[in-house]
Amino acid sequence: MMHKYKYNEAKNCLVDKHIAFIGDSRIRQLFYSFVKIINPQFKEEGNKHENIPFEDKIASVKVDFLWHPEVNGSMKQCIKVWAEDSVAKPHVIVAGAATWSIKIHNGSNEALSQYKMNITSIAPLLEKLAKTSDVYWVLQDPVYEDLLSENRKMITNEKIDAYNEAAVSVLNSSTRNSKSHVKMFSVSKLIAQETIMESLDGLHLPESSRETSAMILMNVYCNKILKPVDGSCCQPRPPLTLMQKLAACFFTLSIVGYLIFYIIYRNAHRKNKPCTDLESGEEKKNIINTPVSPLEILLQSLCKLGLIMAYFYMCDRANLFMKENKFYTHSTFFIPIIYILVLGVFYNENTKETKVLNREQTDEWKGWMQLVILIYHISGASTFLPVYMHVRVLVAAYLFQTGYGHFSYFWVKGDFGIHRVCQVLFRLNFLVVVLCIVMDRPYQFYYFVPLVTVWFMVIYVTLALWPQIIQKKANGSCFWHFGLLLKLAFLLLCICFLAYSQGAFEKIFSLWPLSKCFELKGNVYEWWFRWRLDRYVVFHGMLFAFTYLTLQKRQILSEGKGEPLFSNKISNVLLFISVVSFLTYSIWASSCKNKAECNELHPSVSVVQILAFILIRNIPGYARSVYSSFFAWFGKISLELFTCQYHIWLAADTRGILVLIPGNPMLNIIVSTFIFVCVAHEISQITNDLAQIIIPKDNSSLLKRLACIAAFFCGLLILSSIQDKSRY
Repeated sequence: MMHKYKYNEAKNCLVDKHIAFIGDSRIRQLFYSFVKIINPQFKEEGNKHENIPFEDKIASVKVDFLWHPEVNGSMKQCIKVWAEDSVAKPHVIVAGAATWSIKIHNGSNEALSQYKMNITSIAPLLEKLAKTSDVYWVLQDPVYEDLLSENRKMITNEKIDAYNEAAVSVLNSSTRNSKSHVKMFSVSKLIAQETIMESLDGLHLPESSRETSAMILMNVYCNKILKPVDGSCCQPRPPLTLMQKLAACFFTLSIVGYLIFYIIYRNAHRKNKPCTDLESGEEKKNIINTPVSPLEILLQSLCKLGLIMAYFYMCDRANLFMKENKFYTHSTFFIPIIYILVLGVFYNENTKETKVLNREQTDEWKGWMQLVILIYHISGASTFLPVYMHVRVLVAAYLFQTGYGHFSYFWVKGDFGIHRVCQVLFRLNFLVVVLCIVMDRPYQFYYFVPLVTVWFMVIYVTLALWPQIIQKKANGSCFWHFGLLLKLAFLLLCICFLAYSQGAFEKIFSLWPLSKCFELKGNVYEWWFRWRLDRYVVFHGMLFAFTYLTLQKRQILSEGKGEPLFSNKISNVLLFISVVSFLTYSIWASSCKNKAECNELHPSVSVVQILAFILIRNIPGYARSVYSSFFAWFGKISLELFTCQYHIWLAADTRGILVLIPGNPMLNIIVSTFIFVCVAHEISQITNDLAQIIIPKDNSSLLKRLACIAAFFCGLLILSSIQDKSRY
């Protein structure tokens, strides 16, 4: 993966550095493109066959181009001065030349022999420089012979290959019994093989290609200094943190413990094997099948989780697998969308109940939304604004379901017990907490889980605080309905206050220990931005749930199988309004000018398309009666899919794509997707199993477990503080 350096990043990396480019017109091209990363306003002017200096005095960056079009005594003298001067030598030297030698000597074999002799005399000097500086020898790019002018016709690709072979053979064998320190910069040659046909003269690369070469050169030098996440080249593997080492020990012990338990259990099972009655020839059953013990479930789950976390680490932290940049095209996004839509429609079944937003339907909704979001991420479709705005609605719809689902549960069940709260919090956060430790990432990095967690707590506090108003209590009097609406109005007031008071919001979430959860890169701005982007939609979900459940209780809705939700006339009118509203939002989203303007309006208008979809999906009786089992299956593991994609499907913290099988993109995506989905499903099972063990229903046992969990998190905070100090 190649990180695209901005000028301020480049200056940060190259502060107090001197970079020298020495060679012919092709090296001059590379010099210009390199300098333009540092100063985009730099113009290509002056005598092309002379030295060209560049200096940024504020950043103390100096970049020079030295005109030496042939590998001869002149170039050797320049390099010799650097090699013998211990003070003034450049930090980076980029050298290369050959085409002038071919042109001047008409491509003769004698010129090639002389080139080899000259580069042999320069090699020890370059090797000496490479011990203290970064030295790169640029291999010659191929040419497009059909476009070459008459005085360059002797520069053939055959000759260029011969000169490259000479340079490689000499420079790689310049040191005995050790590897050469001079690095071969061959990427420009590889780029030229694909793009030289776009050249204006057949010799020099088009501007976009040389910009890529310069950016790769910047990556080669700066990645090890600035360590950008999306620059996978030339970085050392990050050292293991204390928490990662402790996690590795814990999972290793869990695996060993499970193996010991399994061996002991198997031996005990063999001893109790049914024996054959010799007289009757029948087996005597000595034992009854015993249920699986909680200890076995615990050890087995931790064993599987340990192996899965090892895979996560290898994929996105160990530099074991390659990664590649995303490149968006309409086909890479829309073709997979059509494909999964066809699959989803093909696998349809009848629902168990025909209520609005029944369980199968909400699972289906989560499923297809999650699949669209996954395709959106892997295709890099965030660069296409209409797609970005529609995916923002999908994220909002997930939060809408959070408001709808949790409000409905508390309103109907009236269960505000601590067991329910702990179960939900555990299921939401277990995987993310483990990933924070194993992958050394802050909690806010997995932004969606903190978002859903905070909104769940907001819903719980809103409804649990005095006076607790639930459906059973409110049935007798409209007064209680009014009381609940007042609660919701107060919640809306608080949301509006925090949305337009960034200072107050940041003060609240900058308090320790909240800051440890919600800070990213030293501040809570990212958290404020994420929260503010969908600030009203959970409230809309709660209000919709209250309205729907009230109408349902008063038997205003017709939810029988095959029946429209309202009378035919009202149903047709609402369906028409819903379709128009849905399309109107899509037209508006497609005509947005920029993300900032769209994001400002999004919190207020996203509910339009969400409600339109719900009505279109639920007003016709036949639509409520069926669901896609394909989408519903993915919906049940949607949270795990969203979280796991960060490291084992995408890569470099979602900025790139994981490459398990290089050179075959289609096979790679099939294999990595299969593993990714299997892992997400397995983690869902592990989370459910551990939730039953760690969050028991008995209150006294639960309180003891909560005390242990609190001690665990206190330990994490202490270890995190120790790590932060050591990093600082």
